[in-house]
Amino acid sequence: MKKEENIPHRFDSLTEAHRALGLPQPKHPLISLLNNTTTRAEFSRPPQAHVLNFYKISYRPKLSPPIKYGQGHYDFDEGGLLFAAPNQVIGSNNNENAAECSLYTLLIHPDFLWNYPLAKKIKQYGFFSYAANEGLHLSDQEKATIISVFQMIEEELNSRIDDLSQDVIISQVELLLTYADRFYKRQFITRKAIGSSLLQQLEGILEAYFNNEKSLTAGIPTVQFLAEKLNISSSYLSDMLRSLTGQNAQQHIHDKLIEKAKEKLSTTNLSVSEVAYALGFEHPQSFSKLFKTKTNFSPLEFRRSFN
Repeated sequence: MKKEENIPHRFDSLTEAHRALGLPQPKHPLISLLNNTTTRAEFSRPPQAHVLNFYKISYRPKLSPPIKYGQGHYDFDEGGLLFAAPNQVIGSNNNENAAECSLYTLLIHPDFLWNYPLAKKIKQYGFFSYAANEGLHLSDQEKATIISVFQMIEEELNSRIDDLSQDVIISQVELLLTYADRFYKRQFITRKAIGSSLLQQLEGILEAYFNNEKSLTAGIPTVQFLAEKLNISSSYLSDMLRSLTGQNAQQHIHDKLIEKAKEKLSTTNLSVSEVAYALGFEHPQSFSKLFKTKTNFSPLEFRRSFN
């Protein structure tokens, strides 16, 4: 019984979520905006961990403590945004964050986006997979912009629903996500100091991984492995690296593999297959294909040109 109590509660519909909060049914079955300044519906902190079958975008007046840089904190403290995609576990079965609640929460069922380009585009926004402590901290001006978009969506939802309502709301949701994308890019810039520090740690982890020959037993390091070592989400790691180097985490791993491959091909007599296995590849053909893609040389061509 105790094990069952720890299973996250699943909300399959917006109607079910509203019912759990003691709210009237949503005006639209596939999209809802909770204005906590009037409803006091604290959906951001239900009594236990939960899973949503829809997207969730929340504005909180207070996010988790800002990241520390050196001797001080440099994130904005005017609140910010949190994002969750369908089928993610949100929260926990304790009340650690009970004091934190959202002022605005937008719930969007994937079916609402069906047949619109946004249905595909929304999956490309990495911030829907960020951890709670990687939320978007907003400046005063950014906060005003985001809240104004929430209010536009709310006004449209409260108006008479007609054959253009969905087009209008889809455009407003896309505007909200575009602003969030812009403001996250700004946050990566203002967090450049910690980003550079994480990049140095990442280099150290990869260097130790290959030098200790962990690749022989564990295979090629994964993005998830590196993210866990750095205590950040894999999506945040990739987006942070892209802002610093122009490459995501997977591309960074590939570059490290090629660097180590060149080192082994030029300083040892290992065969191409032995180099591939030493770097964690299960199949030498996969190694040769990646090497050719990255260098325009096959491993043997590189060895001959180097010698």
